[in-house]
Amino acid sequence: MPNPHLNASIRLRDGKMGGYLAKPTSGSGPGVLVIQEIFGVNAVMREICDSWAAQGYVALSPDIFWRQEEGVDITDQSQDEWNQAFALYKGFDGAKGIDDLKVSLAFLRATTGCTGKVGVTGYCLGGFLTYMMMCHSDAEAGAAYYGVGIDTKLDDAKGLRSPTILHIAEKDGFVPPEAQTKIHDGLKGNPHVTVYGYPNDDHAFCRVGGQHYSAESCKLANGRTLDLFKKALA
Repeated sequence: MPNPHLNASIRLRDGKMGGYLAKPTSGSGPGVLVIQEIFGVNAVMREICDSWAAQGYVALSPDIFWRQEEGVDITDQSQDEWNQAFALYKGFDGAKGIDDLKVSLAFLRATTGCTGKVGVTGYCLGGFLTYMMMCHSDAEAGAAYYGVGIDTKLDDAKGLRSPTILHIAEKDGFVPPEAQTKIHDGLKGNPHVTVYGYPNDDHAFCRVGGQHYSAESCKLANGRTLDLFKKALA
């Protein structure tokens, strides 16, 4: 069943992708591209967009699984949903996904009310894609939350030229200590990247309602992201 919450339509070279768009009450502000986890543009992602809108930003979360299934909107609350989410993750074409996100970035910049400056943020798969977008697009700033696979794409960082934050959960079961060490070592010479570690937290510490949600750590991470975006997108 299509996701009834998708209120934006993004025209691509080979089709149309939906998205959830939230605007501030003022009607205008900088943009934030919010890249989903493996559960689609679900209530958590929509609430994140709404939160950005409440802080004065035009926020867009694109339906990046559209090539496999349009309008995915599931939770992390059942094994069946986890199985569906992992199947979508495994079937996701990363190169096409990044192309779609570049079009989404342009779409957001051109959206009525957007000032033209856009930050990118994302979670899990979306955290990885945030990092890749900062390496391969002209977004003004990025904040990646517990991105999985960044350690395999460190060479791409040579294209990273705008301020970028990586929020790393140091007890992340999907990003083991050796992967974290690679990230720190591979990016330590890049003046555009700041890596924040959260020593007591596991993967998805910012997923409200999730098993590893930490209100304290999430507030800290979100504050750092907001500070960056206020500065970079002004």
